[in-house]
Amino acid sequence: MTRQLINRFLLAISISSGFSIQAQANDNKTIRAYVGYVAGSSTDIAARIVSQALGDELKQNVIVENRGGAAGNIAADATAKSAGDGSTILIAQNGLAISVALNTALPFNGTKDLIPIVGFSATPHILVVGANSPYKNVGEIIAAAKKEPGKLTYASSGIGNSDHMAGEMFNVLAGLNTIHVPYKGGAPAATDTIGGQIDYYFAGMPVGLAQYRGGKMRALAVTSKERFSGTPEVPTMQESGVKDYEITLWQGIFMPASTPIEMQKKISEATLKVLSQQSVKDSFTKAGINMAPLNQDDFKKLFLVDIGRWKDIAKKSNIKLN
Repeated sequence: MTRQLINRFLLAISISSGFSIQAQANDNKTIRAYVGYVAGSSTDIAARIVSQALGDELKQNVIVENRGGAAGNIAADATAKSAGDGSTILIAQNGLAISVALNTALPFNGTKDLIPIVGFSATPHILVVGANSPYKNVGEIIAAAKKEPGKLTYASSGIGNSDHMAGEMFNVLAGLNTIHVPYKGGAPAATDTIGGQIDYYFAGMPVGLAQYRGGKMRALAVTSKERFSGTPEVPTMQESGVKDYEITLWQGIFMPASTPIEMQKKISEATLKVLSQQSVKDSFTKAGINMAPLNQDDFKKLFLVDIGRWKDIAKKSNIKLN
């Protein structure tokens, strides 16, 4: 074999093994898990449970980095513009689908720059008021809002988030005119609801349930079609007289669309594996999170279907985010 042929052979080996070598190097990298909400929010609580277990499974550090604001889109944009080398994931919720459906001014393309990897939860919101609130049930809120249109306030963790849309859906289906007050996360929204500065809040279950169990909030309803297993005593919005009301907060992992399929598969399979662990199931239950594992194909379908659903709701209710 001539020296020229030997050199070509060595070059071919180098090129073919390049990705393998790079993948091995990336296996030792710290993974940044961007969360678009402040610490203590529902998605942050879920993210920390999953990230800890995922890090243990991968034998890598998975560090949660909160980049709150803009309905989670600051974190989503940072992820979309990150290198697709497996070192960055986004832990998002259905607020991302809402933004993609309703916000035409996003700095990223939600269906092209991000790829759904795995779903891990689907939990209803819980409608809460402060423990000292005069409202004892959903009907009393409706009556008060209709008596004085434009007076009652409801909180959210940010414009376009799932809890914001829960409030908008309430207005549309119950025929109300109330004032939306956005915060930078679920924790501050809950704080002002407890303090009486806000009349009601469709809290993420991990945030609202903790305050309800602690006696700081009164729970009036859950937003799922059926009652939530963690609060069987709390009626649904439909049981409370709001026909056709149903919304669920799903959460899952996304990665930059440039991430190689092998790395996508690695994160998806590892996440599904940790979701089967009893310790993780127990942590979800304690936090008030309903585990709902979805493989990559099913999570992609959920994401796209949800985008279409919110486009349809926005068209019918004239909801706009920009």
